[in-house]
Amino acid sequence: MSLTPRIAIDAMGGDVGVRMMLAGAAMARHKHDGLRFLLVGDEVQIKAALENHPNLRAASDIIHTDGVVTGEDKPSQAIRKAKTTSMGLAIDAVKRGDAGGAVSAGNTGALMAMAKLALRTMPGIDRPALAALLPTLGDNDVVMLDLGANTDCDANNLVQFAVMGAAYARTAMGLEKPRVALLNIGTEELKGTDEIRDAAAMLRGAEGLPMQFAGFIEGDKLSRGDVDVIVHDGFSGNIALKTIEGTARFVTDLLRRAFTSSTRSKIGFLISRPATELLRHHLDPNNHNGAVFLGLNGVVLKSHGSADAKGVANCVHLCAELIEKDITRQVTEDLANFRSGDAA
Repeated sequence: MSLTPRIAIDAMGGDVGVRMMLAGAAMARHKHDGLRFLLVGDEVQIKAALENHPNLRAASDIIHTDGVVTGEDKPSQAIRKAKTTSMGLAIDAVKRGDAGGAVSAGNTGALMAMAKLALRTMPGIDRPALAALLPTLGDNDVVMLDLGANTDCDANNLVQFAVMGAAYARTAMGLEKPRVALLNIGTEELKGTDEIRDAAAMLRGAEGLPMQFAGFIEGDKLSRGDVDVIVHDGFSGNIALKTIEGTARFVTDLLRRAFTSSTRSKIGFLISRPATELLRHHLDPNNHNGAVFLGLNGVVLKSHGSADAKGVANCVHLCAELIEKDITRQVTEDLANFRSGDAA
């Protein structure tokens, strides 16, 4: 089933706000002219920004509010003012069916709390998970989840994350049977916590699911491309994600320092520029921008607050793809197949 993508944009989110969010939405629409938008936020600022994007203006409606969720707002505070903020109204548009999905670059904790309260978790899902695509040395990116929504997880949570992550990999990367692994401190079956070992036992016994369980994977193999989905609790996942992002910045900063240290180094940079540009492109977080909350009755994506227009556009494209391919239905069907297989 193909769904027409109409996306609600929290125009006030992100480090730059309206100007960057609308520039990204306009860039996305130039590549996908079927996209339509609900732009949620201060109408005066939105209309001023739309003057630079007539193509976006022709495909957009505006929902006015001057309420904004700040980076300092606690989730409980954000929930109390959900009906008057751009983030809350963008999510509410998904709940009402006025939009197929929502994109925000605002406060992650507030976005998670409001989305969960408004959209509720899908049948068979105890907790939603935050999932993102990260680059690897293999032919495909890797899906990692959970990245911070749930610090403590039991075996059932991890199994549900595996099912959702596999459905996401099939949708976003076109894989027929994604390879799924659990992040652990070793690859031996006896390694890890009881929760991880129990989850592995359940996944090994699962039948009829469009996924391959590949066992355990260690932290030094996250970017090798040996698997397509890596499952972990939100505490470990958030540390792993921040470590990967920090390492990428370390490498790029180290190269920049090395190539400017002397005249000879600058000449070497000019000679090796094609290779360094390829590396810079591969490590640029804007090329993999967009984390999705899986397990909700609706599509909600979180963009990096510091994302540029290209990063926002990539997040919008991913949101549209998840709407068009009906990720919610795919997860529902996979969970039903898993439960029926488990019962049998």
